[in-house]
Amino acid sequence: MAEGQRDNTDDWLPPPGARPPTVAELEQRIDVALAVARASESAALEIGEAALDAAEQARRAAELAERASERASARAAGGGGASEGAATGSRPRVAVIAENADAGLEQFTERADRVLERLRALG
Repeated sequence: MAEGQRDNTDDWLPPPGARPPTVAELEQRIDVALAVARASESAALEIGEAALDAAEQARRAAELAERASERASARAAGGGGASEGAATGSRPRVAVIAENADAGLEQFTERADRVLERLRALG
C-alpha cells in the first residue's frame, strides 16, 4: 500500500457534536444527580415531619374543641355552670366571654362593613 492510501486514526473519530461523553463528564453528571437526589430526600423528610406536626396539632385542637363543646352542652343543659361559679362566688370567665362573643362578632362585622365601604369609595 502506498503511503497516501493508509487509514488515518482521525478518519475514525466521530464529529465533535456526535462524540459520546467522556468518563469524567459522566462522573460529573452522576455527582450532580446524587446531590440533587440527596437534597430532594432531605426536603421530602422535612415536609413529612412538618405534616406530622401539623396533624398532631390538629388532633390536639380537635380534642380541645370537643371538650369545650361538651362543657358548653353540659352548661347549657344546666349541669356545669354552678360548680365553677360556686367556688369563687362569681360566674366563670369563660361563661362571660361566651355571652359577650355575639356582641363582639357583631361589632367586628359592622366595622368590617364600614372599612369595605371606604375601600370601595377609594376605588
